[in-house]
Amino acid sequence: MTEIISYCGLHCQSCPIYLATREIDISRKQELVFEIIRACEEHYGIEYKYEDINDCDGCTSDTGRLFLGCKNCKVRMCAVQKGVENCAYCKEYACDNLLESFKSDPGAKERLDMIKNSIKN
Repeated sequence: MTEIISYCGLHCQSCPIYLATREIDISRKQELVFEIIRACEEHYGIEYKYEDINDCDGCTSDTGRLFLGCKNCKVRMCAVQKGVENCAYCKEYACDNLLESFKSDPGAKERLDMIKNSIKN
């Protein structure tokens, strides 16, 4: 399976929303959605209802299935506008919006730094 890295460097295959989208077992999918709701409130201070958690194929996909919280993401909107594969490919890497997003997932910075270093060589 090809690794999917979001514009901001998140690893989609480890994202609970991405995993819930692919879950076949309905009861397990419901459990995952409730876990997502709790995590969004705990980590981001955002309160979602069950019906707010929709399927997502990753913010770089073209399927149209995108998590509600990602639709208005400043990092995503900028990357789409610039037409970059992810932010590591941007000449303004790492901008203030991206640096802010790294606070919630330092691993995202590590992934994008690795990509940035590989394209410089």
